[in-house]
This record gives sequence, C-alpha cells and structure tokens, in this order.
Amino acid sequence: MFEAKELEKKKLSELYEIAKELAIENYEEMRKKELIEKILEHQAALNGIKYCEGVLEIIEQEKEGEKGRKSIFGFLRRKEKNYAPSDDDIYVSYATIKSYGLREGDHIVGYAKKLKEGDKSMALTQIERINGRLPDELKSRPQFEELVPFYPTRKFKLELPNENDISMRIVDLFVPIGMGQRGLIVSPPRAGKTVLLQKIANSILKNHRDEVKLIVLLIDERPEEVTDFKRNVDADEIISSTFDMPAERHTKVAEIVLERAKRLVELGENVVILLDSLTRLARAYNVVTPHSGRTLSGGIDSTALVKPKKF
Repeated sequence: MFEAKELEKKKLSELYEIAKELAIENYEEMRKKELIEKILEHQAALNGIKYCEGVLEIIEQEKEGEKGRKSIFGFLRRKEKNYAPSDDDIYVSYATIKSYGLREGDHIVGYAKKLKEGDKSMALTQIERINGRLPDELKSRPQFEELVPFYPTRKFKLELPNENDISMRIVDLFVPIGMGQRGLIVSPPRAGKTVLLQKIANSILKNHRDEVKLIVLLIDERPEEVTDFKRNVDADEIISSTFDMPAERHTKVAEIVLERAKRLVELGENVVILLDSLTRLARAYNVVTPHSGRTLSGGIDSTALVKPKKF
C-alpha cells in the first residue's frame, strides 16, 4: 500500500502504471495531484478502509456525572457541506489530536475505518497530510497568537486591464487595500455592496491567485445569493450559512472559517476572508451570547460584540 509521500516522488508515467493496475478510469486526463488522490482512494477501498479528508472541528463536552471534567474529541467537516455536521463525518479521538498536535481548522487527509461493530462513525486511524504538509513538518509551527502584527507593506492591485468597469481602479486610487489590512464596507441596502465584494474577489483572484488563498464567508444570506456568488467567483472556498439556519450555526461556521485561516497563516500563507455580512454575524452573536445586563443602542448586548471584533 503506497503512502502519499511515496507517490509524490514517482514520475507521472509510474503513476499511470499504478492507476492502470487499480483500474482507475480516465487516469491519463488527470493532473498529478488529482491522480495521487485517486490512487490513495482506490487502494484504501481495496483494503477495507476509507480515504478521507476534511477540516477539523474540536468539540469539548462535559462528562456525564463528572462535573467539571470534559471529554475532548473532534470531527472532520466537509467544506462541500459548509462545515455542517453530517452522518459521514470522520471521528477524531483526543489521543490522535494530542499525538499529532492538531488544532481546530487543520485540513487533514488520511484513512479511517470503523473500530467496532455498530459504531456510527468511522474513526481516523492514519494521517497522511495536515494542511498539505507531512505531519512531521508541523511539529515546530508557531501559534497564531504569537505572530507579530504590523502595518501592511504590500498592496493588492485590484484594477484589471481591458475592463470597461472602473470601480476597481477607483478602489485602488481612493481606498487601496493592503495585505494584512482590515476593511469594512458601510452601505445602505440595495446599493451594490455584494456586487462590489464579487468584483474585489475576482480582482484578487486574477491579479494575486498564486500568492493568496481567498475564502468567502456568507452569513444569513438567501440561498439564491449564495448560488450567485458561487457562479461568479472562483474562490478557494465559498462557505455559507443561509438565513434558514439558526444563529448558533452562523457563529460556528464563522469560527471554523477563522480558525482555518489562522492555520494557513501559521504556515506562512496569505489569506483573504471576504465576509458578507458582519452586521448579520453580530446579530447572530447577540442571540447566542448570554446577556450581561448591559445593552447598547440597537438592542445589542455589550458582550455580543467581542467575537465579531475578534473576527
């Protein structure tokens, strides 16, 4: 059984031979990375285990009958399902989390199987990649909170050549956006805020695709607006929690996306998060946060703004 690092060292012609033996269809049309994933998936199926990937969500639950003691475990959530819990999520034990030094938001690729008859979920038994790196390479990674914040030194170029629309040139001239900068669009309803966000996203993708990971987070939006974003923006990830979801779901999705971005930054990557909208996220936190008794204007609890500010 081949491991990912073995396959990566092989030439494409050698991978074709392996794919042929495993009866993988259309293997000659695949790129090397896609072909390696298919080989891992097929050989796992032949050995009665499942090739899996997902973003880690760590859960803490108080143990029944043991007040003050918590059990810690995790699940691999799928971005295709907007990191929502599902029946085919892979269970990750505390022992695995501790031994590999896993953190919430880590993207994990590995193998899983059912440890006991009657288990509802498959359990992660072997890890091949963490955030695209070998597990040994991440032993000395820094903590996000220990990184040094500083003012932006590089600017995003948003203007696109041969475009009749000059809105991105105006942004470049009057409100330039730097790498590492926080920005806020203040806009009345129906003024074109979402369209402007889409244009910013597409400009970043066209001018800075190789140096930036773009994540779009849509909170409390209509499903048709989510579809419109997916059709018009080819971002690395478009994660959504639509208006029919509870406030708890909005806040959890936002927290996983933020942790995902932190894990990438810890590895030296540049990440852009476009959030639509911060107002709705703040409202969601206002619903789920225990009330402190201090209410600000607009009926917002004073403690409800702590996490949106952190975002």
